[in-house]
Amino acid sequence: MEKQKKNLIHFISHILLIIFLIGEIITFFVFYNQAGNVIIRNIGYMLWIVSAILGWLPIYEFRKRGGVPAKQSFVKTTKLVDTGIYSICRHPQFLGGMLIGLSLFLVAQHWVVVIFGILVIAIFYLGVLEAERSALEKFGQDYQQYKKRVPRLNFILGILRLLKNKK
Repeated sequence: MEKQKKNLIHFISHILLIIFLIGEIITFFVFYNQAGNVIIRNIGYMLWIVSAILGWLPIYEFRKRGGVPAKQSFVKTTKLVDTGIYSICRHPQFLGGMLIGLSLFLVAQHWVVVIFGILVIAIFYLGVLEAERSALEKFGQDYQQYKKRVPRLNFILGILRLLKNKK
């Protein structure tokens, strides 16, 4: 019964994420503010690029080091991955999704897009919390130690820690 409840919550959160993300994309085009602040817009575009990188690197990293069985999804890891992008941030794909939400409203600069963006960010953050619980169940003490070394989402802190440890 508990598993069914988790699956239902997971399904509903995915549906809401899709609705909010499509809503943000549509309102991005409808309410795009051409007179908006150019600096804020350019920051949004830079974050958009970072979000794409954070979205794709984990696929490579999981396939290479995660012990993914042949012909399985990259999320079917059998080993805890703590190298590459995962030595900087524990949930780079979720962070990438959150940055997409942020970047779209920074580029569009309209309150309707901001509302959808905040909802997108919130749903992705809830996904992070669920992923943390799941990884702790799956990898136990190893994941507990990993949590102490690598920040959940703060990739700037993760880069600083990585640089400090390489000295």
